[in-house]
Amino acid sequence: MIQPGANSLHVAIDGFLRSLKIERNCSDLTIKSYSEDLNSLLEYFGDYAGGIPGVDQIDVLALRGYVNYLHQCQYARSTMARRLACLRSLFRYCCREGLTASNPAKALRTPRAGRRLPHFLTTDQVVKLLEAPPANTAPGLRDRAILETLYSAGLRVAELAGLNVSDWDRDAGIVRVLGKGRKERVSPIGRFAARALDNWLAVRQADSTAPGTHQKALFLNKSGRRLTTRSVARMLEKYIAQTGLDQLTTPHTLRHSFATHLLDNGADLRSVQELLGHKSLTTTQIYTHVSTERLRQTYDQAHPHARRGAEPK
Repeated sequence: MIQPGANSLHVAIDGFLRSLKIERNCSDLTIKSYSEDLNSLLEYFGDYAGGIPGVDQIDVLALRGYVNYLHQCQYARSTMARRLACLRSLFRYCCREGLTASNPAKALRTPRAGRRLPHFLTTDQVVKLLEAPPANTAPGLRDRAILETLYSAGLRVAELAGLNVSDWDRDAGIVRVLGKGRKERVSPIGRFAARALDNWLAVRQADSTAPGTHQKALFLNKSGRRLTTRSVARMLEKYIAQTGLDQLTTPHTLRHSFATHLLDNGADLRSVQELLGHKSLTTTQIYTHVSTERLRQTYDQAHPHARRGAEPK
């Protein structure tokens, strides 16, 4: 987190980050992201704009200079949009706290960012991946349970890493998940994932000397402590190499595949939104574009008057 200093902008940023933690109950990862974005603003003022001004001295022209700097650095539009949203939140906080009279970031235009279609696997590719871990070793049983759970429940990797044994309700066939913004939701678990979890729990051994948060963890590393998100990513990289699947595949790809396969098989968008834990239906709608694109490709390949070269006479 940014250390507070004598300059009022530093103090404002530090107070803003504290408010995210205390008032909005944001996760450490979210606060880290905000902190990194605001460090970029401080670096711009300190290195390129003649020094860091007080928060009440920053106007829209100063922030437009920062936006121009981001353009010159050739940041992705998505990065720029996120940083501008961060600025708006910071200055809303400053207005509320009486540190400035108005929000100079309010007039900034957010660059339009074209949304990429999410990368997903076909059902055959998913099966190939899920069957890659060996079923006769404890690490293999754990890895199978991880992959099955990610795909069966459509979890974010941080949600999976945060699961405790008590979050898995075998009788109800659900896991209780702590999602973004520390919002809880219930995710169904299919029979394949349930069996994989049972097999893993039969051999799971926690480190009895570890803190309680590690001993409670559903998924453990080889030392018997809570598995990290980076460890999950490294584990997946190993099986991607073994199976020859697309190198673009990440733990989040299984979440994308979960949503895409549900919609392909008739699930309604609102239900998928609830299962994914999306706050806005707009976020979930990207998967309808995936399904529509696949439908178009199937049509182009199968319909004789859709094929290239089939010009009307």
